[in-house]
Amino acid sequence: MRTTILFGGTNKERLVSVGSAQALHRALPEADLWFWDVADTVHEVASQKLIEHSRPFEDEFEPGNRGLPLEAALDKAKAEDRVLVLGLHGGRAENGELQAMCELRGIPFTGSGSASSNLAFDKAAAKRFAEIAGVTVPAGVALENLDAAFAEYGKLIAKPARDGSSYGLIFVNAKQDLVAVRNAARTEDYLIEPFVAGGEATCGVLEQPDGTLISLPPIEIVPGEGTFDYAAKYLLKSTQEICPGRFTPEVTAQLQDQAMRAHRALSCSGYSRTDFIVSPKGLVYLETNTLPGLTAASLYPKALQAQGIEFPDFLRDQIVLAERRSRARV
Repeated sequence: MRTTILFGGTNKERLVSVGSAQALHRALPEADLWFWDVADTVHEVASQKLIEHSRPFEDEFEPGNRGLPLEAALDKAKAEDRVLVLGLHGGRAENGELQAMCELRGIPFTGSGSASSNLAFDKAAAKRFAEIAGVTVPAGVALENLDAAFAEYGKLIAKPARDGSSYGLIFVNAKQDLVAVRNAARTEDYLIEPFVAGGEATCGVLEQPDGTLISLPPIEIVPGEGTFDYAAKYLLKSTQEICPGRFTPEVTAQLQDQAMRAHRALSCSGYSRTDFIVSPKGLVYLETNTLPGLTAASLYPKALQAQGIEFPDFLRDQIVLAERRSRARV
């Protein structure tokens, strides 16, 4: 099969996707490069054009050539017997829509399938399933109870129910922040929770070629400016990502166990990464990413390295799994 790295997308995380594609291309230099543009077209990209894009987290990538409509490009992928390595994040790339389009055509792709992707992408639904699996989740706050919850807890956090890379985070520290939450909730669904103080951590789960699952070393996140938002993730050099994290053996084991539980509860495939708050009262689940970032600065590759797994080996194993899953669906 021909290996093709698909990157870009039509949502806000397309900039991160370009950074992931650069890392994927370095690891799989023989793979073709396809860019999914905001116009819903897919463009073949030359290696040098991707490599020379120096500020992927800030500047839009311009393919500079004519592309095919997405559906036509997927038809081409099927006809040419391609396997897609997904260097995509968020939106239709991570909510299961792209995966369903590939599944219907019998195109192998890396990462979780359509149903699992859709479930994990909805933060409220993912919380419910993670809780069923024994993962500790924060309480939810209904929009109509916003004022009462602020009076009770003193501090809240609100985030888009279906978005990633910490876009749209609102920290509710004062009454005027309640107005910001209500305004934001007019245009998209928001998940509102009591603010939980503590350190930030993330833990990856990896499916190996024989189908067994392992939890990777957890990562401790120390944001340079106090919150792990988009800028802290991708732009600030002061953010520390310590792997393995400086957790006690007990907390490390809990992080690995709960990440595994979330991965299984959401029926993830290939790989996932689950984020937590490590509070004085224990772990609190935040979300599970079915297509976590794979840039040179991303968390999942750091965990692979700490586990002793080379990034190219990880990708080749994921391609084998993708092809196997595709054959099983037929």
